[in-house]
Amino acid sequence: MRDGYAYQVLGDNGIVVTVELLAFVRASLPATPARVLEIGAGDGDLARELGRAGYDVLAIDPAAEPDGMVKPVALLDVDGRFDAAVAVVSLHHVDPLEASCAHLATLLGSGGLLVIDEIDSQRFDVTAATWWQGQRQALGSIEDDLPPDQMVDDLRHHIHPVSRLTSALEPHFMLGAPVRGPYLHRWDLRPALHGAEVDLIAAGLLPAVGWRQVAVCRSQ
Repeated sequence: MRDGYAYQVLGDNGIVVTVELLAFVRASLPATPARVLEIGAGDGDLARELGRAGYDVLAIDPAAEPDGMVKPVALLDVDGRFDAAVAVVSLHHVDPLEASCAHLATLLGSGGLLVIDEIDSQRFDVTAATWWQGQRQALGSIEDDLPPDQMVDDLRHHIHPVSRLTSALEPHFMLGAPVRGPYLHRWDLRPALHGAEVDLIAAGLLPAVGWRQVAVCRSQ
């Protein structure tokens, strides 16, 4: 199925939260009514969907507007206990990373789950940047994009690589096997491009820059 339900966009911003992503998160979380912390929740699209499903969600984002459903606080400032945490394309911005991961472990406690969805900046190369920019232009984007090689360098300079995320989490979490797959279709493109991205990855013509992992908190 290339278009249709599998790739419908949920929520308000029309960028990140697809039905496919929601399925991954729901399949990884404990049963409702578990208490869930969403890290870097943006506009709160995923948090709203999880709330409708019966989860007790606290959504945080340092850039959030005051008085909204997403609380404008950093991970280090969160108190309480949670059964699980979700980080969708957000851990790569967390700073200070190591201290924040250690604090997250205290919020979850032994056996708590961490569900991660990320972009692997080390796999984002000139081929990926060129394809992404071509799709943006096909959608009518008139942005003055950097040349592909500079776009790659800029991304790698501004976000934490997966290797650093893993190193920061390992002292506190047992990490499951990473699952690599498509991501670019969710980045200011159309979710219906999921199928095209998957086909190109399978043919070896595009790197799989998506990275997903489920981690279990160690004994505290």
